[in-house]
Amino acid sequence: MFTDESACNTYNYGDSVYWDARYIHEASAGSFDWYQRYHALRPFLRKYIPTSSRILMVGCGNAVMSEDMVKDGYEDIMNVDISCVAIEMMRRKYEHVPQLKYLQMDVRDMGFFLDDSFDSVIDKGTLDSLMCGTDAPISASQMLGEVSRLLKPGGTYMLITYGDPTVRMPHINRPVYNWEIDLYIIPRPGFQKPPGSTSSPKSHLSPVPTTDKGMLPADYVLEDPDSHYIYVCTKMGESSDPSDPRLIFDQ
Repeated sequence: MFTDESACNTYNYGDSVYWDARYIHEASAGSFDWYQRYHALRPFLRKYIPTSSRILMVGCGNAVMSEDMVKDGYEDIMNVDISCVAIEMMRRKYEHVPQLKYLQMDVRDMGFFLDDSFDSVIDKGTLDSLMCGTDAPISASQMLGEVSRLLKPGGTYMLITYGDPTVRMPHINRPVYNWEIDLYIIPRPGFQKPPGSTSSPKSHLSPVPTTDKGMLPADYVLEDPDSHYIYVCTKMGESSDPSDPRLIFDQ
């Protein structure tokens, strides 16, 4: 329930040594984006994260997600990663792009930043990596505590993950964070609908109804058994406004 043993291998994904070695070994392979590219995630980002937001991208790696966001109008993205190799690589690549900044940092201790520093935190696979490392529940709690601390009231933590609610809600749906959580489910890239499917792409842009405990209803059927899950966690507080225009998708 609290670890992802079935989805993990023998690598310690929470270890900087592993990631430094991997980025050195794969340097010639170019950039790599986990799970989904920006074009698939754009409707969700544009709904919840205004382009003027101060954004923290945790576990940025060498992905082009932040670059694509800047091309789409986002103005201020701070990228952090545990790997000094990845960060130095990205600093050189984007040294002439002022909207992108890079810092080497462990997401379990982001004390460099003050409380309430960011309007949004985006996580595409970083919590998943920690869940495959040693002391997974402790690492997850440390990271999520930091995310909550850094978010402004009304801010959004967007978690893109392979983890369904049974393995993610116990970590993110905790009273101490005071997050209101919306869940979306999207098929993996390249997924082909089975014959007879009646769903449309737009259906993935609607929140999935969940139980009181944040679980999927017992009769819910995944069209793609290897779907990706998007948890949009809004930090409740005095600045939260239920009439926020972000509640409507851009058309």
